[in-house]
Amino acid sequence: MRLVMTEPVERTDRPYARRWWALLVLCLSLLIIVMANTALTVAAPDMTRDLGLSSADLQWVIDGYTVPYAALMLLLGAIGDKYSRRGALVLGLLVFGGGAVFGYLADSAATVIAARAVMGVGAALIMPATLSLLAATFPRAERAKAITLWTATAGLAIAAGPVVAGALLKHHGWASTFLINVPIAAVALVAAFVLVPPSKAGHHDRIDYVGGLLSVLWVGALVYMIIEGPHFGWDAKAVTAAVVAGAGLVAFVLWELRHPRPILDVRRFTSRRFAGSNLAVALFFLAVFGAFYYLTQHLQFVLGYDALATGVRMLPLAGAVFVGSALTGYLTPRVGMKWTVTAGMVGGTAALALLTRVDGASSYGDFVAPLIILGLAIGLALSPCTDAIMGAFPESELGVGGAVNDTSLELGGSLGIAILGSLLSTSYSGHLSDATAGSKLPADALSTAQDSVGAGYAVAQGIGDKARQLAAQAAHTTDPQQAAQLKAQATQLAQGAGQMKDAVGSSFADAVAHTSLVGAVILGAGTLLVAFLLPRGTAREEEPAQEVKDLVGSGVN
Repeated sequence: MRLVMTEPVERTDRPYARRWWALLVLCLSLLIIVMANTALTVAAPDMTRDLGLSSADLQWVIDGYTVPYAALMLLLGAIGDKYSRRGALVLGLLVFGGGAVFGYLADSAATVIAARAVMGVGAALIMPATLSLLAATFPRAERAKAITLWTATAGLAIAAGPVVAGALLKHHGWASTFLINVPIAAVALVAAFVLVPPSKAGHHDRIDYVGGLLSVLWVGALVYMIIEGPHFGWDAKAVTAAVVAGAGLVAFVLWELRHPRPILDVRRFTSRRFAGSNLAVALFFLAVFGAFYYLTQHLQFVLGYDALATGVRMLPLAGAVFVGSALTGYLTPRVGMKWTVTAGMVGGTAALALLTRVDGASSYGDFVAPLIILGLAIGLALSPCTDAIMGAFPESELGVGGAVNDTSLELGGSLGIAILGSLLSTSYSGHLSDATAGSKLPADALSTAQDSVGAGYAVAQGIGDKARQLAAQAAHTTDPQQAAQLKAQATQLAQGAGQMKDAVGSSFADAVAHTSLVGAVILGAGTLLVAFLLPRGTAREEEPAQEVKDLVGSGVN
């Protein structure tokens, strides 16, 4: 067995013998990309306390990763197609690992945000490379099964990130969570040379760099607008980003329509199967990322679980993704993707609808069924969509195909956190104001508590600490009258702290229920549209003529 794979997979006359081992490397690479975000959700409270992050700082710690990741994927996917898909994967792992080490050493909000941005650039190299290498390495008959395992890995990473991060936070600081990715990246880096064969487009003209740069401009501006506007208000920066995104998109479409070899042939979106699959991916991750955003907060703050316990309680979601992936692998070839994708989206809508029943008295048991149903829905819907998107591209554009799939995913996730996260914050603030109406809570304390559920509990804890201090003073005071006054004040404050804590918990639970209702309506409406767009029939029956046309048009033999 060769130590380093040097023979390009395109030159082999039979399926690559170690393709399933190569898939393991690609899945490990995907694992760190997803874990980088899910691990951060449980490390965020410690990071906020240690670095004194404002809500704006924390938002950009999370989304500093997202902007370069989403904006660069299409251009970097095309570059990987032309020069080396494995090279793009290896370079991405190096950049990603370097950014993770930088994050471990960071000691301020600015440096953490910069580290996350570097990791986002690495992810933009890795993500399209994993899908393009998968599609190039596996014969068409096995590709759907391989994509199913790739999708199931994402479900595993959703839960694995919080579990591993929670275990580290038991004995180490938040910075240690950045190092989760380093050993996995190192193993994947070495294994890429040993197990993943080189691959690039057999025929590829000059890259459409103008189209690529326009895609970076409009996608980057759109993601920035999605983050900035709902969270921080529609000021000059958000409005400017919206104008740039709109103008950039129009320029991109016009340029691609006129270019003889566009970086992305936008005419593909006239295909119902292709357009419906991209819409389904975007809508699903809008729901998943949005729900994950507020469910982890509810488990940590309202139910009081630590980081590790929170991660463990997300495991039903990961297990259900594997079951759903197995089901779709069996069902899709028999009934067609229209039915499995629609069933998955209906399941996702049902999971969000169940979360509308959450209230201040809800326990973890009330979340188990929605988590399982959501996991099954992810497994059912996503791998057929990814397979359909990748199948729409000729062999010379597999990296672009992977980038399109992943851009839909990332845009959906960004919209989910922005829209549902903003709605959650507004709803929580309003419910807390109503719950504390008539109390003697100072206006500045109420304003602080309305900022977030964590801030609300911090205010309640501060009131409780003040009550304990007064009680201690009363115990050491020799004047009986003064001691009685201090005890009365302490009792009043202790009652106020308890009422404040109850008000914060019930207000956030009500906000979760309200936000889940809106999410269910969005996903339900999207389900109807996707069901209309997707054609009937099995994958091989739906659009074979278009696939042949694409292959012939690209010059691939």
